[in-house]
Amino acid sequence: MDELKYEIYIAGSLEEVWGALTAPHQVAKIYYGSVIHSTFKEGDPLEYIGPGKDGDQTLHVYGTLLEFSPNRAFRYTHKVGPSYLENPNADSPESRISWLLETVGGSTKLTLIHDEWKPGDPSYNGSKSAWPMIISNIKTLVETGRTLDFS
Repeated sequence: MDELKYEIYIAGSLEEVWGALTAPHQVAKIYYGSVIHSTFKEGDPLEYIGPGKDGDQTLHVYGTLLEFSPNRAFRYTHKVGPSYLENPNADSPESRISWLLETVGGSTKLTLIHDEWKPGDPSYNGSKSAWPMIISNIKTLVETGRTLDFS
């Protein structure tokens, strides 16, 4: 499976873009009500929990924090929650997500790389279609204070 890679330029500071990726109240805006749960210590668990098929506390994504370098890099393993699997008792295949930030002139370049896919990972197609909307939400949130309406 091919890596998914997206680059976008945002009219905002590194700190503003970083906040959109990590601050719980901002994360809920870009991930449709899901909140990030993490100590933000490398090696510790990370979860995105929010409204979904299993109610308000649906586990959407979970994994292990691999790197947390404020305003620069945020990497973690990625597994989808049980409600996304055909067999909810099965273990989800693991992939990796890397958010990378750098200053370019008066803007921030945001790069998302979703890689290390296992063959047949059922979350690949969903991720491929969802990432452009999530990245667009990040850009819109930082630049306008709002998110997009995809309903």
